[in-house]
Amino acid sequence: MTRYASVSSCFLMYLSLVLTPPSSHAKGPDATQSTSEVPALRGRAGGAVPMLEWGILGVLVQHPKRDPAQPGQGPQMRGACRARALSREGLQGKPGLPGSVAVSSENPAQKSRDSEYKRNPQIKTHNIRGKEPQSEKSSAGKTFSCVTPAGRYERTQALSAWSVPLPSSQRGGRGGGRQRASPGAAGLCSSADLQTGHPPVPAVGAGSGPEPRPPGAPQSRAGQSRAEPSRTEPSPARQSSAEPSPGPARPGGPEGSARPRPAGASGPRSGPGMGERSAARREDTARRLARFAALRGAAARPGELWDVVVLTAADAAQAGAFREQLAEKLRREQLPRAVRYLVCADPPGPRIGNGGSTLHALRCLEEQYGDQWTSFTVLLIHSGGYSQRLPSASALGKIFTALPLGEPVYQMLELKLAMYIDFPRHMKPGVLVTCSDDIELYSTGVTEAITFDKPGFTALAHPSDLAVGTTHGVFVLDPCSFSGKGGLEYGSCYRFLHKPDVQTMRQSGAVCVRRGHPQLGSPGSCGDSAVASECVYTDSVFYMHHSTAQQLLQFYKQMGTLACEIDAYGDFLQALGPGATPDYTKNTSNVSKVDPGLVAVRQQLYSLLQGTALNVIVLNNSQFYHIGTTQEYLFHFTAESKLRFELGLRPVAFSIFPDSAKTLDQLSIIQSILEPGCVIGPGSVVEYSRIGPEVSVGKGSIVSGSYINFSVDIPSHCFLSSVSVKMTGRVEYVTMVFGVGDDLKKCVKLLSDIHSLQFFGVSLPECLDLWSLEASDQLFSSEGTHLGLWTARIFPVCSSLSESVRMSLNMLNSVQHKSAFKLSGFQLLSVEEMLTYKDVEDMLKFRKQIYYEICLERQKEKSDYRMNGT
Repeated sequence: MTRYASVSSCFLMYLSLVLTPPSSHAKGPDATQSTSEVPALRGRAGGAVPMLEWGILGVLVQHPKRDPAQPGQGPQMRGACRARALSREGLQGKPGLPGSVAVSSENPAQKSRDSEYKRNPQIKTHNIRGKEPQSEKSSAGKTFSCVTPAGRYERTQALSAWSVPLPSSQRGGRGGGRQRASPGAAGLCSSADLQTGHPPVPAVGAGSGPEPRPPGAPQSRAGQSRAEPSRTEPSPARQSSAEPSPGPARPGGPEGSARPRPAGASGPRSGPGMGERSAARREDTARRLARFAALRGAAARPGELWDVVVLTAADAAQAGAFREQLAEKLRREQLPRAVRYLVCADPPGPRIGNGGSTLHALRCLEEQYGDQWTSFTVLLIHSGGYSQRLPSASALGKIFTALPLGEPVYQMLELKLAMYIDFPRHMKPGVLVTCSDDIELYSTGVTEAITFDKPGFTALAHPSDLAVGTTHGVFVLDPCSFSGKGGLEYGSCYRFLHKPDVQTMRQSGAVCVRRGHPQLGSPGSCGDSAVASECVYTDSVFYMHHSTAQQLLQFYKQMGTLACEIDAYGDFLQALGPGATPDYTKNTSNVSKVDPGLVAVRQQLYSLLQGTALNVIVLNNSQFYHIGTTQEYLFHFTAESKLRFELGLRPVAFSIFPDSAKTLDQLSIIQSILEPGCVIGPGSVVEYSRIGPEVSVGKGSIVSGSYINFSVDIPSHCFLSSVSVKMTGRVEYVTMVFGVGDDLKKCVKLLSDIHSLQFFGVSLPECLDLWSLEASDQLFSSEGTHLGLWTARIFPVCSSLSESVRMSLNMLNSVQHKSAFKLSGFQLLSVEEMLTYKDVEDMLKFRKQIYYEICLERQKEKSDYRMNGT
């Protein structure tokens, strides 16, 4: 009896523990859920399903194998506890301390742009016009959290090859009119200019195809509600399946709970046309993603992460949009908290280019942190510009472009932090400069580390076709410091060439001949094309030692006002190395706009930097990818590209995508809700959108930020993106529609020349006739000489999101079928004006509504899984 009594006592103690509601012993961000932020979720949190989950039968079956998604477990929760401890001490969000967001702008009015920032202890505003920084009072101990989805399922499906050729009219660049060649099979362009009988050295070796992956078997529980949801209020929970579950639920969720396993951590070692080199990059990329996932929302050890991450912005309005998104990411614990985040808006006036933005960001750092900034490791991401070649990123910024990766989805900011996560530990104080629309993937040996510790400049170098070199910077390496062996090699650069032609590359000795290992050819030689192929080493990211950064800052202060566009790559790096000459200062052939003072500023920079060392870190197994144009975006996200394989991009990422939503071939669905019955064509991307059951999206199209609740066939190769605007105190909506190949950067000076502007393959004057619009100066929002699709007032303003989509698609339909559709009765905006009047808060609320609805679906799926398991 004693033994039975003992067993009975233990059983009762066990029940007393396991029957306690989760909220009473949860230890993590989920323990303090902010239901006021999501009214629609309040009734769900304490409803019948959670109680059933904690019923006696369910506990007896499931408790011995605790779900790792539950709060209070894993390294992420330890990091979150550290972050809350920092908050309790009143340190979190203070000026100059990790976990804060600062915005630096030349516009003093920007400081009071939104009262939300004054209430948020994570954010402070700062005016750099010689005034003292103004920091808001910290609300110690305040935490931001939301309902965390309890379950996640892995979706796998067999993918067949599909490619998108890139026309020459849409080749990307790194700003300032810089043009990139089409990606081709390796994410880079073809080498049409090579003077060799063999193709260029592939970035990866040949490999066998992947092992078959089991197709997904979605389980749909979709509802059929057609009423349009408000962008400002969360909609009721839908009863639709998010992703199929071929096996047990994957633990974790967007916030607080265990982080998602990084893409690329499992699965085939290689894909179609992917070799061992590509597989090695995939493996190293997965490791970096895993390390970053463990630090999201956590406090890292000193020196483990960047001291400051700087985002540049084109103007104060764009800086405000960046600030709102950073604050939201910090609230959701999607970014490491042991980092300062600083947004620097370019000064008002003429454009200053990414070189001018770099100089201005150095000044912002000094104004924000004083002399302390010279001891920081700084990541400077050029994020300004209006993304005219990928307009879906125009309103909220290229650095916040979503990727079909992770739950919640990664944006370019998180990917940048993940890919550079090893750098701060091996970097002396200084500034690492990168762009927001490119991705560098690389693999090194187990014992090899990329170290930035030398004075002057240090740049990463990637092997590329000669044709790629014509659109990038090219390093002329010192033969004495370069052997071409191994995955990682440190050397010095004799001279830097900015977008040279093939002949210049050969004459300068920049061409490497590959015979097992790359070897530098002698200047003027063409190489042995019969037995080898050729490559050059091109630029991507560069580092400035803090002493060099201070030199540039002093130069900027002495200059006063910068009135021309300068290039951080062409105008800084061409002055470096023992072989540099001042000849480039007068060469403006690669400059899209020649300002009167450009040559003089270049000459001053050359005098300042002449003799400064340019060190090069050669990454022999590396790949540079650019996603700054609609064509590149579609290719890398939907085709069997190397980027998709190496980064582990998924066809469906954090979306409600029932099995009855018909799909053809490859596609990319990113944080969207698709109802049963809709059709998404091959090679299309849908992001942050709601697609109704009677919607058909053609092939090779992009749909962004839209709500479509009516029957419609969206044509192939269509670009559709909606923007919230506020002009008269109330929120309204405008949807831009173009062909994915339309050139929005092209402009003419005279009205008589607008016939050269093409809208979906039709001349603009012909379109205007169909829309009953008159070609006049008032039709364009720009002043004088910039007449183009970007500035044409042709898009109607509507009171609802779905109606704006309908009107814009009617415009397109009239052009395709040569039928009249009158726009004369509408208020019309250009894309340029959409960005001026954009309502960032409303756009983010629409995205949050979709986010919370998907979170609810994840919770429901996990509850159903537990119930079925019993």
